[in-house]
Amino acid sequence: MIDLSRVARVGFGAMQLDDSVSTDDAVAVLRCAVELGVNHIDTASFYADGEVNRRIRRALAPYRDDLVIVSKVGAAHAEGGPVPLRAAQKPAELRAGVEADLEQLGLDRIPMVNLRRLDLGPGLAAEGDQIVGLDDQLAEMIALRDEGKIGAIGISAVPVDVVRSALPAGIACVQNAYSLLDRSQEVTLELCRAEAIAWVPYFPLGSAFPGFPNVADDSVVQAVAGEIGATPAQVGLAWLLAHSPNTLLIPGTRSLAHLEQNVAAGDITLPADAVARLDAVGSREPWRHGLEPFVND
Repeated sequence: MIDLSRVARVGFGAMQLDDSVSTDDAVAVLRCAVELGVNHIDTASFYADGEVNRRIRRALAPYRDDLVIVSKVGAAHAEGGPVPLRAAQKPAELRAGVEADLEQLGLDRIPMVNLRRLDLGPGLAAEGDQIVGLDDQLAEMIALRDEGKIGAIGISAVPVDVVRSALPAGIACVQNAYSLLDRSQEVTLELCRAEAIAWVPYFPLGSAFPGFPNVADDSVVQAVAGEIGATPAQVGLAWLLAHSPNTLLIPGTRSLAHLEQNVAAGDITLPADAVARLDAVGSREPWRHGLEPFVND
């Protein structure tokens, strides 16, 4: 399990540090994140075909002992198409993803790896031989953990019944789409809280993609931000942290200024009346399926 007391609650999602950003700028953001106290970085070997991992290695190796690097498997880089990804759900593909992480990051062991299932949208769908049973996938993840190649197992994009089925494997983390405006996974969060499993929401502020709610655009969020002297994004992140003590955040950015604002959100204490008003905003409408692209953090 992740020791929540040792992990800074605001981490960093590295997906945006791909080759659309210069290597020097990506390195500067990563080093600044660690200097600001971030010790939880989320990545994947399929981000920019391994380039994000290689930039993490360049910026931060040799790694601090307290740095928790979390990766994910279940997809692979693919050239062409609207999204440069393909499903990679087979046990051998999960293992290949871990091996790629180890090589690209220069590690002997990945502290935690999330199994990115394709049970919930948005993004890729499993078809044909990519429809793989949970038990077969978890058996491979457990084998990788027993071999010392990964430290802990997480699971991502899964409904509550799949999380419950995965509990015997010793799940340490669940990553699902969740925000102030999209609480369709509230029951999954409640299970994670009861089981002392880290809850790591992706799309924590919604998304600019069509059909996704954008937390910073909400009028109540904007009003609270004005009252406490924060940005709307900081209010959205602070609400997530206040909502459940097992929540860890991994907001991603290419901007040093936004990075500083995101980390500072961890120090914001929302007034009780503001929390009540924000609590009343959220929707429990189901997350829409089939939206593209597959973007995880």
